Amino acid sequence: MRIAISKFHHAVHAIKRTIGGLSLLSGLAVATLATLPNPVFAQTLASLPSVASTISTAGAARPISAWVTFCETYAAECAVNVSEPAAISLTPGIWNTIVSVNRRVNKSIRAVTDMEQLGVADRWDLAESGAGDCEDFQLLKRRLLAEAGLPRRAMRMTVVIDEKGEGHAVLTLVTDRGDLILDNKTNSVLPWRQTGYTFIKRESQNAMAWVSLGRAVSPVTTANR
Repeated sequence: MRIAISKFHHAVHAIKRTIGGLSLLSGLAVATLATLPNPVFAQTLASLPSVASTISTAGAARPISAWVTFCETYAAECAVNVSEPAAISLTPGIWNTIVSVNRRVNKSIRAVTDMEQLGVADRWDLAESGAGDCEDFQLLKRRLLAEAGLPRRAMRMTVVIDEKGEGHAVLTLVTDRGDLILDNKTNSVLPWRQTGYTFIKRESQNAMAWVSLGRAVSPVTTANR
């Protein structure tokens, strides 16, 4: 059951207040964040590998059915603007924003499966209730990062097989330092090769569609926490 929109706004504003004073949802310019001291964050931009690694795509893929339903309700979250940059140019300020949003959303949302919370196998949402499973975390992170000025086109929902052999959703950031992964299972922002996951498919950067990453058979759902 979806909560009223007023409750959703209350939940988002609560997350906003926890994001270290960054005021991301109020439209604070990302450049301002460059003045924040790097020691605030466990990771630094310099800690990324010097050689960028990107995930190769391999043709069209069938979308997750719950994503299709999500896009019918949240069309703006799925739309692709091809005039936007296809990759994020990482600066210290943008990096700090990414690390902070990943950590704060992971801390603010209670992990629960859709079956436990909603009685359905898989539903993609924006964690309006303050709880959700893997894709809900990542969709909320993308909304916050897009409102902070990062190009949505460079932030792609991605389906992987995790360490348990189960379908799992992460957020891929396509950057000039390679493809980086935001995940609710860790506060670290990792290059995709360091996650240990098998990458299956992700949203296209050129259309409201999905592309294969050519690795394995796709799971039907991304229903774990």
